[in-house]
Amino acid sequence: MLLHKELCVILAFIMAVSSLTIIPFVMGETSTDNQSEIVLTVKKFRYLEEDCDENALFWIECIVDGESVQSPKWNVSLIGKNIDWPLPFTHSTSENDINLTISFFKTVNNQDIRCDLSGNTSDGSESINLCYDVNTGWWTGDDFHGDISGYGRLNGCDDGSIYTNEDDAELFFTILQNDEDGDNIPSWIESNVYGTDPTVDDTGSDYDTDGIPTEWEWYFGYHPKEYNDHKNLDPDADSITNVEEFVTWDLYGSDPFRQDIFLEIDWMEKSPDGIKSIVPDKALERIKEPFHRRNIVFHFDVGIENGGEIIPFIEKSSQQQVLDIYETYFLHNGTFDSRRSIFHYGIVVYLCDMKGYGFSGDTPPYWGYIPGTNGFVISSSQMEKNTQKIIFKDQSLDNFYGSAMMHEMGHNFGIRFGEPFGCDNWFAKYPWQPMFWLIRNYKSMMNYQYTYRIFDYSDGSHGWGDYDDWSNIDLTYFEKQ
Repeated sequence: MLLHKELCVILAFIMAVSSLTIIPFVMGETSTDNQSEIVLTVKKFRYLEEDCDENALFWIECIVDGESVQSPKWNVSLIGKNIDWPLPFTHSTSENDINLTISFFKTVNNQDIRCDLSGNTSDGSESINLCYDVNTGWWTGDDFHGDISGYGRLNGCDDGSIYTNEDDAELFFTILQNDEDGDNIPSWIESNVYGTDPTVDDTGSDYDTDGIPTEWEWYFGYHPKEYNDHKNLDPDADSITNVEEFVTWDLYGSDPFRQDIFLEIDWMEKSPDGIKSIVPDKALERIKEPFHRRNIVFHFDVGIENGGEIIPFIEKSSQQQVLDIYETYFLHNGTFDSRRSIFHYGIVVYLCDMKGYGFSGDTPPYWGYIPGTNGFVISSSQMEKNTQKIIFKDQSLDNFYGSAMMHEMGHNFGIRFGEPFGCDNWFAKYPWQPMFWLIRNYKSMMNYQYTYRIFDYSDGSHGWGDYDDWSNIDLTYFEKQ
């Protein structure tokens, strides 16, 4: 039984708490105790339909707890665009959950068209609804931890509309709190779940000694004080372990629960006759599109780390010279051996045998598309010659580079000569060859009939003789066996 004096103290405390006034906090003002700055940053977007009007303007609307904010409008000459558009929240400290709606628009001829970001077919909405938890710093709803499209990535093709024009788009974003200690991990989860000090920056700490620091484990929903075998864990089966996902997270935005592909590309210096072994930006963006529709995010290193290096000019590169380039410019003579288990390697030379081929840089036989095939080489002079051919008069240099690279990458995924029958079949390339008609339905760029005609692998839906490349892609094929 409470004593009279104790009861009076408790009643006084309750009355004091009930009289407090909750003051809303606006980003940019001086924060008071227990308040956090919260910012949603839209990092990049991509329109996923092929027929993108070059004059189209793209913009974003975010509704936060009923208040609408619109972004600037961007003209996109490429398929994808990095923007890093920040949106600060206005919120009350009395609320633990913040409701957000994200919409993406295309404006053509002064007409606003809502693009599809949602994989939810039940409500017919193209927009995304999220609930952000101030206590944990995580969000749920139409995007969440373990979502197949990735945490902080939205994909309108998730509703199955890969080959149906619904103005599908993808959008990358993040939501972070600028808290007291600067590690973006909310004080509540530090104090009540992790048992860490909310006034001490935990960036880089590894309390459970599993090789992954606290900020990465928190962001993707792991407990930073519970050991996980991250050196071997690969929840998305893309052959990139969690430790490797962490290594590529900051620069490339990889995700342990969404499949990622990494490709380094180097090229030769200009030839004496002026032909450049270029890697057009639009060619790389075109490669991303068919993969991203299927939630396989493609990352290129053409200058981020060690990629984009200039190789001395060679008139015609032999197989041995290609292997020397691989050792010198990809592995850097053993200095970057760790990249072998993460990156594929592409080389653009002036001229080579077969005008291009896939190879394994360190798993003999080198030229045969065997397991362990992790590289390819293509000829820039051949790409230039293609533009002069009458049969390709409607094709651009971007298309030739992109098609050749994506075709050779198919070999890195285990799609190879004779497996399936229509892949690289020299005896079915032209209409006067009988086998041409046997593999006509294999509508894939792995079929020489379509290498520069169809910018896609086949999904097996075209009838007799077709093959489902996409379902049989092996993202582990490039690893050493």
